[in-house]
Amino acid sequence: MTASEQTATGRDLIEAGDAVAGSMCRAAATVVFEPGAAKVSVDPRFAGSLRTVADEAAALPVPRERVRAGAVLAFAVEYAATLRGNGRTARSDGWFDPRPGGRPAADELAEAVVAAARRSTEERRVRHLGYLLAEVGVSPDVDPELAGRALRLAGSLSWRQLALLAGVGRRDRVPLPMAPLEDEPRAWTTWGAREDVTDLQAAGLLAPSPVPARPGATLPRLRAADLRLTRRGVLVHRLLVLDLLHDDAVAAALADLGLPRS
Repeated sequence: MTASEQTATGRDLIEAGDAVAGSMCRAAATVVFEPGAAKVSVDPRFAGSLRTVADEAAALPVPRERVRAGAVLAFAVEYAATLRGNGRTARSDGWFDPRPGGRPAADELAEAVVAAARRSTEERRVRHLGYLLAEVGVSPDVDPELAGRALRLAGSLSWRQLALLAGVGRRDRVPLPMAPLEDEPRAWTTWGAREDVTDLQAAGLLAPSPVPARPGATLPRLRAADLRLTRRGVLVHRLLVLDLLHDDAVAAALADLGLPRS
């Protein structure tokens, strides 16, 4: 261990996330490590869980992984403070309590979220991983296994696929285009985006399911407006808080499909 690693603290880790999460990282670190000096607050048990995982990850040796680890905790603080301000209280079902022979579920999920953020070279995803940690902290209907399932599903998806899920999830407010999707587009970007839709259908995140082509059969072409979130898709959409995914990312995903925004 180097001298710098020996002196690294959890507060340093969160503040190091500013390259991804911006200047709010310093304020987030204050909320976690010096709550009396902070302008906003989160549940003390949630802050304690974040302190634990931040301290444990403080000496990460890979600089960019350290940045993402700090950023995901800062985003978790940001969203948890918003939830608290909106009257959504932290769960009281033992989520933050030690379990027989094990750590609190909150600490285990926080560690898993930090690990997922470290692996996320598509750094736009890090914001929503942090949101997942905060959202689960106020959702007593989500057990550790379900939270882990959502995190694994999220890890299997690209940024564009998350944007497509976000677009389908807000279709009642922002209608999706009625134009049909090309089955075999010639342009590589459009082909790749179309494959993303097919993969989301095959993974059970979007309905309708893909229909296998049959020799001589003519199938109606799928329209973006036909797409719906499945139960599995709703889980990912809800826990990653994809309602807050930026509109321009959704518009870019639709443009990659060759579709205008309705």
